[in-house]
Amino acid sequence: MKRSIPIFITFVSAVIMIVFYFLNQDIESVKKFQAGILNWVSIIAAFALLLGIFNLLFVNFYKLRRFNKDSIYSLVLIVSFLTITISGLVDDTSATYSWMFENMLRPLSSTMFSLLAFYVASAAFRAFRAKTKEATFLLVAAFIVMLGRVPVGAMIWGKIPLISNWIMAYPAASAQSAIMIGAALGAVSVSLKIILGIEKTYLGGEE
Repeated sequence: MKRSIPIFITFVSAVIMIVFYFLNQDIESVKKFQAGILNWVSIIAAFALLLGIFNLLFVNFYKLRRFNKDSIYSLVLIVSFLTITISGLVDDTSATYSWMFENMLRPLSSTMFSLLAFYVASAAFRAFRAKTKEATFLLVAAFIVMLGRVPVGAMIWGKIPLISNWIMAYPAASAQSAIMIGAALGAVSVSLKIILGIEKTYLGGEE
């Protein structure tokens, strides 16, 4: 019963949304129904956010009670979370909240994104090794594109920027379209499995 009811609700909700999507959007009853569904989505998302916050605090409080070498990170997370949350709830325009946002949260976000650049560079270095014919084509194309994006490329040969633009406009765009189509088909496949009750991992169990 614990699994049957959520699966039934998911199936009925998905079928209703699919049917109403293909109906005339100018019908007043359709608009009201869609507005009601969107309101319920917002309410569920708010409760999901609260659940995620409580789970985050519970997990880190548990780690803090065990008191190992990584407990300091849990303590920093809990103190930072409570401080900025309470400050924002009291007055989100206060100088304290603005200072924490500008001098703590923003630099930490920038640091996280800057670290991603090194991972991307590392992955590119491994991918661009010319061990196969395909990798060689990828290496040459990437080299031309990078040269076309800097003034040195035009100084070496005036047509390098044109070749770089052509690669980005046709081969690269075609590959991106293929990736998007594959991702869309994958999303449709997973959605159908969830709607039909084949995929049950979102309920917390095994398939």
